[in-house]
This record gives sequence, C-alpha cells and structure tokens, in this order.
Amino acid sequence: MAPDFATFEADARARGYDEVLVRDWQPLTVLDTHTHPFAAQALVVAGEMWLTQAGQTLHLHPGDTFTLERDEPHAERYGEAGASYWVARRH
Repeated sequence: MAPDFATFEADARARGYDEVLVRDWQPLTVLDTHTHPFAAQALVVAGEMWLTQAGQTLHLHPGDTFTLERDEPHAERYGEAGASYWVARRH
C-alpha cells in the first residue's frame, strides 16, 4: 500500500531531496525525449503512463515507482485518463 503524501515527502526529504510535489498530467499528453536539471524519484498514484529511458519503455500504474538521474534523456506518454504521481527532486 502506498504511503500518504506527507509520509512520501518526509521520507524523500530525509534522503536529501530538496523538492517534493504532485504532478498531474492531462489525458494523452506526450513529451518527446528531454532531460531535467535534477534527479527524480516518483510514485505513480493515479492513471497510467509510459516512460522510455535507455531504450526501454516501462508501462507504469498506481503503486509503481521510477527514478531518473539528472540530465538523463527520457520520454513520457500518459494514458486516456491522464496520470498523477508524487515526485521528489534533488537539484
């Protein structure tokens, strides 16, 4: 069972993440390959998404997690109902 957001945030901050937030994505959003200037660890809490990194695509559902290193190229695609995830970022 997933923690509540407050628990997720407290755990992330204890592990050195400096920003923790909720990301909500509209249905069928597609983000072509891009990078971020931060490392991220996330927990999908609603909907579904596909994350492509290092040539592999993961189909993620509520309860699934993913991590991205700073400047790691990746692409994102969100399902018909969109998606929501909690994400901790380390800048």
